[in-house]
Amino acid sequence: MNLLSVLLINAGAIAAMMFALWAISLRRRDVSIVDIFWGLGFVVVAWITCLTAPGEAGRRWLLAGLTTVWGLRLAGYLAWRNHGKPEDYRYRAMRDAYGERFRWISLFLVFGLQGVLMWIVAMPIQVGPSSAAPWHWLDALGIVIWTVGFLFETAGDLKLARFKSEPANRGQVMDRGLWRYTRHPNYFGDFLVWWGLYLIAAAGGAWWTAFSPVLMSILLLRVSGVALLEKSLKSRTAGYEAYVRRTSSFFPWPPKEEPPAR
Repeated sequence: MNLLSVLLINAGAIAAMMFALWAISLRRRDVSIVDIFWGLGFVVVAWITCLTAPGEAGRRWLLAGLTTVWGLRLAGYLAWRNHGKPEDYRYRAMRDAYGERFRWISLFLVFGLQGVLMWIVAMPIQVGPSSAAPWHWLDALGIVIWTVGFLFETAGDLKLARFKSEPANRGQVMDRGLWRYTRHPNYFGDFLVWWGLYLIAAAGGAWWTAFSPVLMSILLLRVSGVALLEKSLKSRTAGYEAYVRRTSSFFPWPPKEEPPAR
């Protein structure tokens, strides 16, 4: 099967999954399930590609395996974190703004848009396996970067979950562990994961898919990640302004010294 066929099959699979997920969201009156499915959607794309694409078998299985580990962990964590909680405030605001029209608007603006983004971001794991290029040092570098990113976001999420489980920490700043060096270790880890996957795909000749990790980086930094979350945290977390002043926004860096009180 050629590359174009693989891309079209994946596009059709994503469209079908998003439509089914939208139908489920109507019954549950909860659009937040789309966030849980974000990681799982990439897993489906990775395995469709692995089983249908031509190319070097080792790289096909490697990309599918790494994507699966990342996607299942993310989906599992979000499902656990959101269990028993109401719909995310972002979607509630949209629901209130659009009223009855929200059910149709959510199909295109939430599920449809996320499906398109998923297909674009997943380009390295769709194109990389189609190459017959032999193993390259970029494969090894990509594995190392992916591993650091995966461990970074896993450790960050675990530490944050433990912090939030303590009632005394409610409304307080989380500035321990990795959170002492970056305000968003989970997003930084995600950033490394996708650049690692890209490098493995580039080793197979798919260097032109660099727009995928670039797009993911923009989403994490400017759209649905850091920028959106910081707006919310500044308004509801005590001491967050001081935390911002001393802690790197994204890339890990030793915290700045607080100026002495006058």
